[in-house]
Amino acid sequence: MTNSSKMQIGLTSLGVYMPETIMTSADIAGKTGIPLDIVKGKMGLRQKHVAAPDEHVSDMALAAARSALEKIDFDPEKLDAVIFFGSQYKDYPVWSCACKIQYDLGANRAFATEIYSLCAGFTVALRMAKGLMLADDEMNNVLLTMASKESHLIDYKNPRIRFMYNFGDGGAAVLLQKGAEKNLVLETHNITAGFFSKHVKVLDGGSVNPISQLSCTPDSGKLDVIDPDEMKEHLDPITFDNFITVVKTALEKSNKSLAELDFLAPIHFKRSLHDSILNEFNLGENQSFYLEDYGHIQAADQIIALSEAEKKGLLKDGAIIALLAAGTGYTWGSTILQWGNA
Repeated sequence: MTNSSKMQIGLTSLGVYMPETIMTSADIAGKTGIPLDIVKGKMGLRQKHVAAPDEHVSDMALAAARSALEKIDFDPEKLDAVIFFGSQYKDYPVWSCACKIQYDLGANRAFATEIYSLCAGFTVALRMAKGLMLADDEMNNVLLTMASKESHLIDYKNPRIRFMYNFGDGGAAVLLQKGAEKNLVLETHNITAGFFSKHVKVLDGGSVNPISQLSCTPDSGKLDVIDPDEMKEHLDPITFDNFITVVKTALEKSNKSLAELDFLAPIHFKRSLHDSILNEFNLGENQSFYLEDYGHIQAADQIIALSEAEKKGLLKDGAIIALLAAGTGYTWGSTILQWGNA
């Protein structure tokens, strides 16, 4: 192994966990009153997975983590860090999910912590974990894991959150290793427009609106959008350009050209936006994976897309892949991977 390869960070295994319960596009149409053809066509959703009431974020993140490690028979005792990067709607509101996962895995040497960037979380977690590993000689094997149960925060009768009706549940994980010679993590670029921090919230349960027995209603704790017209007015003019910018900039930082881009692993968004972004990058249908059977599972989308694309043989050796994400608040992100052997 050369000195330069010792400083490479590779994504050597990935794992995905999906709950058994399925909510179909017809179910969503029935709950919302939106025509079925709109749910399937415009929203781009055939079905999504929904966690059971007793199936929690820590359970799903742990299952995904175990799947990733078992694929390559990796001993959890060799982990140096366990980082949770998933939903903050988890088993308990003020609590370390990462510590439970570390303990349940038997990763006794690893320290545990959490990174939270909503649906942009995987790109941010990759950026921060890679930096940590390159800066610290002791950080050689880092597990990133997450889960989301945010479908349970959706009120299907609230038209203000219509764009969140695609929220599904599940878990995902990746193992990062220093000195790897495959699936290299190159560079990341993120953009934040903090103006949008005021728009998408769970209003109850924080220090502004503490929940008490007197204040609880059937709708307490659900996601909502404050002033959706203002959000749309300011978001629509910039979101497409920001998606394009984060990919192009991440490629430049990785010393790769747009012409070298082979595959896009994006979040789940409406079909027309997905197609427009592929057209902008001159990519064909088989150079991406559309999550119409999963919906949007917070920061898991890119891992699910990679997993499905790998199963379908869509990722050729040496392929340059752009992960693409956006999270309310609002942060856009892209990380570049070089798939296969370095």
